[in-house]
Amino acid sequence: MDQARSKISKIFNGEPHSYTRFNLTQNMEGDNSHVEMKLSSDMDEEVGANGVGEHLNHNSNRKAYVAQKLARTPKNLCVLAAATLLIFIIGYLIGYLVHEKTDIPPSSVPVVRPFEEPFAHETGAAPLMDWDDVKKLLAQKLSPAKLESVFSEFSSDSHRAGSSGDEFLASKVFNKFKDYGMKTWTDEHFVKVQDPPASRSNKLKFKNGREERPTGFLSYSGNGTVTGAVLYAYYGQEINFRLLRDRNINMTGRVVLVRAGRISFAEKVANAAKMNAAAVLIYADSADYSIGETTELFGHVHMGSGDPYTPGFPSFNHTQFPPVQSSGLPNILAQTITTNMATSILGQLGGQNVPEGWGGIYKLGDETDLITVEVNNILTEKKINNVFGVIKGFVDADRYVVIGAQRDAWGPGFASSTVGTSVLVELARSISDMVNNDGFKPRRSIVFASFSAGEYGSVGATEWLEGYLSSLSMKAFTFINLDGVVAGWSGFKVAASPLMHSLIERTLKEVKFPKNSASLYSQFAKGNWELNILEPLKLDNAAYPFLAFSGIPSVSFRFTSGNSDYPYFAAMWDTREKLNIATGSQVSELAEVAAQFAGHMALRLIHDHLLRMDLLKYDRIIRSHVSQINTKVKTLQRMQPLLLPKTLTVKWLMSASGSYSRAARSLASDIDNSDLEDIEVCRLINDRMMMVERNLLSPYVSPSQSPFRHILLGSGPHTLMALSVHLEALRTDDPKADADLFRNQFALATWTVQGCANSLAGDIWSLDNEI
Repeated sequence: MDQARSKISKIFNGEPHSYTRFNLTQNMEGDNSHVEMKLSSDMDEEVGANGVGEHLNHNSNRKAYVAQKLARTPKNLCVLAAATLLIFIIGYLIGYLVHEKTDIPPSSVPVVRPFEEPFAHETGAAPLMDWDDVKKLLAQKLSPAKLESVFSEFSSDSHRAGSSGDEFLASKVFNKFKDYGMKTWTDEHFVKVQDPPASRSNKLKFKNGREERPTGFLSYSGNGTVTGAVLYAYYGQEINFRLLRDRNINMTGRVVLVRAGRISFAEKVANAAKMNAAAVLIYADSADYSIGETTELFGHVHMGSGDPYTPGFPSFNHTQFPPVQSSGLPNILAQTITTNMATSILGQLGGQNVPEGWGGIYKLGDETDLITVEVNNILTEKKINNVFGVIKGFVDADRYVVIGAQRDAWGPGFASSTVGTSVLVELARSISDMVNNDGFKPRRSIVFASFSAGEYGSVGATEWLEGYLSSLSMKAFTFINLDGVVAGWSGFKVAASPLMHSLIERTLKEVKFPKNSASLYSQFAKGNWELNILEPLKLDNAAYPFLAFSGIPSVSFRFTSGNSDYPYFAAMWDTREKLNIATGSQVSELAEVAAQFAGHMALRLIHDHLLRMDLLKYDRIIRSHVSQINTKVKTLQRMQPLLLPKTLTVKWLMSASGSYSRAARSLASDIDNSDLEDIEVCRLINDRMMMVERNLLSPYVSPSQSPFRHILLGSGPHTLMALSVHLEALRTDDPKADADLFRNQFALATWTVQGCANSLAGDIWSLDNEI
């Protein structure tokens, strides 16, 4: 205020012909100071009205002089106008000075000026930490030495699902998550599983030989006793049974002997059941497995996942369902036997020679090679607990990636469960530390999950999916499976949703292989990573139900020994010593790389403003299926026009395929033309990408009857692959083929593809005739 008065005094010094009075009144509510300006003529009127003019101390001569000067002459009017302009400028300067003076904040509060940010803040596009810094932080947190200590802590000789050993490990994982400052919880289920008989035993007797009592078993086998002729069927694949059928071999009532490997135990039994076999015996051939002549095998034969006695529904204690069972349960007997037992049987078989390429000098077996098989497995109910911990995101906390590993095993299960659980716990510790101590702020959340009953067919994981399907399918955008990630050292395999292929390729180039500076990509891709690293996602993989049942893009990976499977996954000899042999004693080093690989994918997904989903991958896959179906339909219409009339056209399926292609490209264009610093815009784009996998689940089939509803990667007559197979069956006059059923499934598949395209295109009012 003093400064303002001083400026006014300087301006008016030496100006005897006029004066101006300033009334400076500060607005107490913090607005700009009010500046009142009055000319002398106004003041005279005010003085006369109020009788307070004495303090002006001006004589009458002075008043007369002023009055004369202010007379309305042209000259005086110009002077008045100039004075008014000068007063306006002076008033503006005084108002500015007073406002600046009165609005100065305390020194402890930062001054915020228009269009300036007082501190960095999170937006939809700009993370607080650069991606390179995130990678370096993760690398600093993980080490082989730290993983070694976790191996020791989580190793256990006995932790079968629902046992005290399993519960003890669950408590350890829970406490670890809690110590890391994560929000933790458990998920309890009551599931039915088959265990080997406690008092009786499973038996087999070949011809007049001695009775064998194997201790290995296959959960969910049919029970009872059958006698039938042995038939050797190699690996029990569909192509093997077709070859036997082409030789006019009657397979009804036969006891099929097959090798372990190439496909799951459940698929072998399902294929034999289609041929009306009575039982299946599975063994580890010495040409494939070096596990010893007397090693017992364990597994399950449910052609599905989860509790088969609550198909499509969660096994919570309060869900009292009437007696029901999965369509994937076999009605024939299934049992594992040792290599010694199998060798003895094979050496006594008669009949035809084995087909060329099956190896060995064995016979296929004839009608006189009788064997009696008895299975007495018991159905028991077990309480299992899944354990969870979450690191919440700072922007989209309700969107999350799930990282999971099974915790149980038939025996020690070092490769099948201990390594995966250890990597899970170490990733939880590392990323929690990055958030709590290093300033890393993930946009989205990470859920760490320790599942039980994995050995019985991903039971714990599937029951969780079934229990929270509506929530998970809307919010979980990726599942990363850590089961069996270290099973060798000379190879590397990845199975995943096509949406994740671009992210996987980039991660392969970022993560280094141990003991050299080469990336996983340069070490194993060999010029074509999709050919040399990618493999199909199989039914017995825990990532499969996340993808094919819930529509969540999923990935599973593992170090391997070339093209060979780790032989001890299904045996009691899955120990640290056996895994050391398979990996050249590099278990901890390979586990660190596996943690880096999983961690890089997860962190990239929660770090970037947009999810890294390759939508055009499915475009190519859909087009490939449509092309095959189109060719087969035209061939069948030409050869058998009565089965498929000309009125059946593939053009609508082709149109749906084109709609998906245009919608995927339209989204790419939307991304290019969007403000990616807008959090809500990024969220809407990400949600559109998340819906792709979910909308490839056929809405026209029941989850309880066909749980794996994905039309591209699932199983059942609703899939595009099944449509091609059905057309082939119609062409060859297979009695099981049904032209009306094909047309129905064909129409439903068409609308599933079209529905996915519509959802990808955006809101309903954004659709047009082209989509």
